[in-house]
Amino acid sequence: MTRTAVSLLAVGLVLSGSAAVAQHGDHAGHAAAGGHAGHLQASVRNPQGQAVGEIDARRQGNVVKVRLTVRGFNAGTYGVHLHQTGRCDAPDFTSAGPHWNPSERQHGRLNPQGPHLGDLPNLEVRANGTGRIDFDVPVPAGAAADANPLADADGTSIIIHATADDERTDPSGNSGARIACGVLTQVR
Repeated sequence: MTRTAVSLLAVGLVLSGSAAVAQHGDHAGHAAAGGHAGHLQASVRNPQGQAVGEIDARRQGNVVKVRLTVRGFNAGTYGVHLHQTGRCDAPDFTSAGPHWNPSERQHGRLNPQGPHLGDLPNLEVRANGTGRIDFDVPVPAGAAADANPLADADGTSIIIHATADDERTDPSGNSGARIACGVLTQVR
């Protein structure tokens, strides 16, 4: 199995795993949110089109609560980012464009001039190939009151990268190739 296939397998396992990397609080609100306004979801797929995870993104007040679960990945650490265009053309997923960055900052949660709003924590995949991230993304200033800012005209995608994000280096944290992608769509 190629490194990319193994990495994608690991990313998939991480996304469906039960262990959470709780970066910013409890996500009980995911189930409690009323209606579907501001609620986005995506199936995350590898370059072969196989589903390796899911993402759920719900607007709650001044944050978007993001939950990413994966399965079928190799154990390890993977960079994860929201990207500015809702396209996932395989095999390299470059159609997703750069990171979602409405505040025009530099990359990296540890960068004094960062972060991009699309910079998510690294995804830790367990030995069983599964993992999960729960994270709050701030809503940018000027966003409509109830709308999910990730649901803009050209959409938003999530990308899982082959290696860990160093959380400092602009523009993408040296996180390697794009190995899985999902386009966020409105839940009806």
